[in-house]
Amino acid sequence: MPQPVVTSLDPNTITVVKATVPALQAHGADITAKMYDRLFRDEHIRSLFNHANQANGQQINALAGAIVAYASNIDNLGALLPAVERIAQKHVGFHILPEHYPYVATALLGAIEDVLGDAATDEILQAWGQAYWFLAGILQNRESALRDAIEQAPGGWTGWRQFVVSEKIRESSIITSFILRPVDGGPVMHHKPGQYITFRFNAPEQAGIKRNYSISCAPNGEYYRISVKREENSQGGSRFMHDEVQVGTTLEITPPAGDFYLPDTPDRPIVLLSGGVGLTPMVSMLETIYHKHPQLQVHYVHSTMSSRTHAMGQHVQSLAKELAHTKVSTFYSEPQAVDQPGDTHDVSGMISLDWLTRNTPVQDADYYICGPKEFLRVFVNGLAAEGVPADRIHYEFFGPADELLAA
Repeated sequence: MPQPVVTSLDPNTITVVKATVPALQAHGADITAKMYDRLFRDEHIRSLFNHANQANGQQINALAGAIVAYASNIDNLGALLPAVERIAQKHVGFHILPEHYPYVATALLGAIEDVLGDAATDEILQAWGQAYWFLAGILQNRESALRDAIEQAPGGWTGWRQFVVSEKIRESSIITSFILRPVDGGPVMHHKPGQYITFRFNAPEQAGIKRNYSISCAPNGEYYRISVKREENSQGGSRFMHDEVQVGTTLEITPPAGDFYLPDTPDRPIVLLSGGVGLTPMVSMLETIYHKHPQLQVHYVHSTMSSRTHAMGQHVQSLAKELAHTKVSTFYSEPQAVDQPGDTHDVSGMISLDWLTRNTPVQDADYYICGPKEFLRVFVNGLAAEGVPADRIHYEFFGPADELLAA
């Protein structure tokens, strides 16, 4: 399919697209549901997506919100740059290429016409076609730059590369780590601490499953480590990793991606804040701090249910003992009888915003946050309400962002 090149938007297009915002707010989820229905009629395109997010409706709602945000800010694209970066990183992870964009354009415009009916005039469809290809050009340029940088990096590669599981390590009752080394024996690209890698594998329930897993070790040029929580109600991903993947299993992986990472030269105190398996990118960051930034002021605050579910706790403590300016605070929300504050953990109960403001340098620190969606809602929004600037609140979430996080 041909790809129109749209390098600017004419004033009429901006006016028409902004005028569609009320209709998109009312019917956005219907439009995106219809768009995916059209898109997935092509198996080649269907295979590109993580269908767990489709099954629970999260992706449909997230895309609807993104379309409304684009229409609302089409004359203020600077407000959309963080979202553009996140989408471009995801596209690199899922190996989405320029030739895939026309399929989405056709499905989106068709869905708008299906849902809005006679209200979808030729003028509206033409305006949205131009708006789509303008945004597509921005994304494709960014994705091209990311891929070029990856290909030029030592150990970088394009597309899917085979890795073999060299170790499988039980970290807690629900979390297992996997050490992954390239089958070709070559070096692996240094990731940015906090980034993820994307997997493609065939599970008994479904072929071609794709999942993102945060890397849980510092960059080393030889291997990646991921640490996966077992989710009994997952769409095949985590159960497959825990039950089917063994030492010697080969998996396909795309290069590290993601816009959540520790900078090369951190210049402010760091607070790492995680809930449950959200510890995975934090351990990568802490290991990197141990190797590269031992004088950095760090406070690592982690929450889990109990010692039974607490993964990599001794490893984190051993790193912190060697770092003069690093403090670890661990919360157990459901401590067992054997769990004693001051021994297995520091505080029984949940992390609170009040505790954070009293015990971490709110006025000075960068906050890196990862955990369940409710955990993110509380702390991303709570820290912002406490006056922490948006550029000092960094967060990673598993799956599409909801409207509260997107705001």
